[in-house]
Amino acid sequence: MSKLVVLKFADGSFEQGFSVTLQIGEEGERPSTEITGKLPAAGEMPLYYSHWQASYRSLDKPYRLSADKIQVTNVSITQNCDNIAHILRSHFNSWLRSEEFRPIREKWLEKLLPTDEVRVILQTEDPQLQLLPWHHWDLLERYPKAEFALASPRYEKITSNKTYNEKLNILAIVGNSQGIDTAADRALLQQLTDADVTFLVEPQRKELTDSLWGKSWDILFFAGHSSSHGKDGTGRIYLNQTDSLTISELRYALRKAVQRGLQLAIFNSCDGLGLARELADLQIPQMIVMREPVPDLVAQEFLKYFLEGFAGGESFYQAVREARERLQGLEDKFPCATWLPMICQNLAQVPSTWQEMTGKVEPQPREVTLAPPVQPPRFAVVLLSSVMMTALVCGLRFLGLLQTTELQVFDQMMRLRPLILHELPDPRLLIVAIDDDDIEAQRQKGEDVNGKSISDISLNKLLEKLHQHQPRAIGLDLYRDFKAQYPDLILRLEKTENLIGLCKHSDTVTPVKGIAPPPEIPTQHLGFSDFIHDPDWVVRRNLLFMKPEPISPCPALYAFSTQLALRYLFAAKGIQPKFTNTGNLQLGSTVFPHLGSRTGGYQTIDANGGQILLNYRSSQNIAEQVTLTQLLSDQVNPSAIKDRIVLIGVVAKGESRDYWATPYENQFDKQMPGVIVQAHMVSQLLSTVLDKRPLLQVWSLWAEIIWISGWSLVGGVLALRVRLLPRLALFVCLSCGFLWVLCFSLLIQAYWVPFIPSALALMGTGSVVIVSKLK
Repeated sequence: MSKLVVLKFADGSFEQGFSVTLQIGEEGERPSTEITGKLPAAGEMPLYYSHWQASYRSLDKPYRLSADKIQVTNVSITQNCDNIAHILRSHFNSWLRSEEFRPIREKWLEKLLPTDEVRVILQTEDPQLQLLPWHHWDLLERYPKAEFALASPRYEKITSNKTYNEKLNILAIVGNSQGIDTAADRALLQQLTDADVTFLVEPQRKELTDSLWGKSWDILFFAGHSSSHGKDGTGRIYLNQTDSLTISELRYALRKAVQRGLQLAIFNSCDGLGLARELADLQIPQMIVMREPVPDLVAQEFLKYFLEGFAGGESFYQAVREARERLQGLEDKFPCATWLPMICQNLAQVPSTWQEMTGKVEPQPREVTLAPPVQPPRFAVVLLSSVMMTALVCGLRFLGLLQTTELQVFDQMMRLRPLILHELPDPRLLIVAIDDDDIEAQRQKGEDVNGKSISDISLNKLLEKLHQHQPRAIGLDLYRDFKAQYPDLILRLEKTENLIGLCKHSDTVTPVKGIAPPPEIPTQHLGFSDFIHDPDWVVRRNLLFMKPEPISPCPALYAFSTQLALRYLFAAKGIQPKFTNTGNLQLGSTVFPHLGSRTGGYQTIDANGGQILLNYRSSQNIAEQVTLTQLLSDQVNPSAIKDRIVLIGVVAKGESRDYWATPYENQFDKQMPGVIVQAHMVSQLLSTVLDKRPLLQVWSLWAEIIWISGWSLVGGVLALRVRLLPRLALFVCLSCGFLWVLCFSLLIQAYWVPFIPSALALMGTGSVVIVSKLK
């Protein structure tokens, strides 16, 4: 259904500004939207029009003005007329873009689609306001199926006694044709096969009056000279070379013609707005007039194009717009030809089509209803689209197609988290880092470091010094699947109760052979080093415990980090591990729920063993760090060792490289040493139990589905409410940005909630609703 837009200018002037009311509704129904606004004072606007009018009327063209007004000039000012028209158009659109008028402009864009067929009615009695080039309003030009018309604030519906004939009855008046060619107008009308055209050529006044009274007419056509006179712009038509008439002198005959079914009056003559103002009081449904003097060829071509479109089945307004725009092909010789044709409309009437006027198509009832229009159930479309898009997105997620993107967004948020969440290094840990300089220093002393990062001599000295300062646990994050060579080291490895050694499980699926533990360290003092990395090799999960394969060289049940945390918790709080009925590890009152195969952004992962999400500490350094050389040379304060967990590991980038990709960084040269990853894992366990630092959590499946569907609805509602595509794109971007901030804020609170699925659902539902509206 087409739309009706009415712009009411109730009061005001160019010196004071105008109050404006915008009404928008479906054709034939009461307006569903109304808003008021204002146009600011623009006293210069009539002057701009006067300048253009003077320039236009000075062109050397055969106008259909009264014969005594035809002038000839030998000076061509075509370019000057075009320039002044451009200036007028520019100032006119600047005026309509004023801030006071912005609410009306925005409401228009919100309620109307570019594909809508729109009748735009300018309802005002101000003659200067009527003359402005409304067809060049930049907003109107965005709507290819929109055309504007003038209307009087005073109107009423005339009930006609129309009888339908096989052919359309057209009364064609060919008035005074001195200096112009009206033969082309007559030829065009005679070509209409489904119209009965009666011609009155230069008639006398009585002949015209009798014709109007004597028959029911559908269309009244006039070609010849006409003009407007006086301050009030009284219109006058020239019947012949001696007689002319004003509309008031034909008042009774025209009123009778309207009562008998006159639908359209076409004045293919000059300066027709004066005629239109007087004819408006007679409540003629539609009129076509020329705003200014019209050249012969322009008048003829417009009539030809209009009759082709209107008789060919196009709506009245669309036929006028297309005929007017086709005149652009003449503007090299006839500047501003597209400015001339104008529609004048009785607001109580809805234009009939050509077929309806002939009776070949039954006219549709178009009375204005008293009840407000029933809006189509558009929200049902939004709801259905939301359900479908949520199901689609969740299906894609279930298949794992969104996992990679979700993990990348998770990493991005984790990298930004330290900017908001400031955590100090864990004071319970000390890292003894073996770097490239430490390895080289051992070589220079003649110690054997082939295939190792620390020699037996240096390891023995290191353990001896640490034992002196009483750490609660020592973690040897070094593979030693060979026997020690020195008796003192053998004895120290066997007897150090708080020392945790390292081994690696085998995996027949991967396959990974595994690495045996140091033979001197008892089994109960071993922890496995197995890291779980995702397909992109990033470590995001912490494996707390697992059951080794029967053929695995590593007998450890607990992870290396878990063993160190258990030693510390038992020594500090007497906490011992136990398991819940669901198989979750419990330390004191803290339960560590293990991950399922579908957790958060993870889909179809191998969830064997006790896995949790690794909640990396948001600090630049996880713990205090010293080098092997510093500790062996007594440069470390004993208080940095006492009652702490000491992790010994390699940070060297040359030999014995042990680096891993993490959410913080996955570039090869910026990855995190394995001993630092182990420190994060130990710190997470201790902080969760002792400091109540939250574990990273995810919502249940149904909670995530509700979350995704909620954002899907947001996208649908936005698409339903916002009509202008650039503005809709802006709102969608802002909504996605707000969604990201919300997800990031929840991650700071240790909740990992879906961002990518929610954003996709939002944009997808919005797109579906847009497509449905276009249809």
